Amino acid sequence: MIRRRRQCLKCDRRFTTYEKIGESFKLNIVKRDNTRVPYDREKIIAGLQKACYKRPVSAEQIQAVADRVEEDIFKYSDKEVSSIFVGESVMRHLCGVDKVAYIRFASVYRKFNDAGELLDEVSQTIKDQNSTDQPELFN
Repeated sequence: MIRRRRQCLKCDRRFTTYEKIGESFKLNIVKRDNTRVPYDREKIIAGLQKACYKRPVSAEQIQAVADRVEEDIFKYSDKEVSSIFVGESVMRHLCGVDKVAYIRFASVYRKFNDAGELLDEVSQTIKDQNSTDQPELFN
């Protein structure tokens, strides 16, 4: 979904429009094994919902992250985009919403081989923590 701010020509008021990708629009995701699958927003939302399960993240926040990821995708490409780009975009936006959900998503997306890799990601997330409105991962 793409959000656009517009201004009415008659009354000069500002308003926001939301545009969904139509069925005729053909965007393909190039997966890691070089297969191509049609873009499906619901897959992004499903992944976000799993990562945010039992976390204080609202459905609106999940939709907002999906919207921002879509905006990134369409700024980057109009025909094909790599799944790596999509996953990194999801993680970048999710990190600002909830650090624990970010770690959950990253653990599946990055396919950590051992606990050390997971701990490295958690340590890096703690170091990069810019937001003061979120509780710390570990006290």
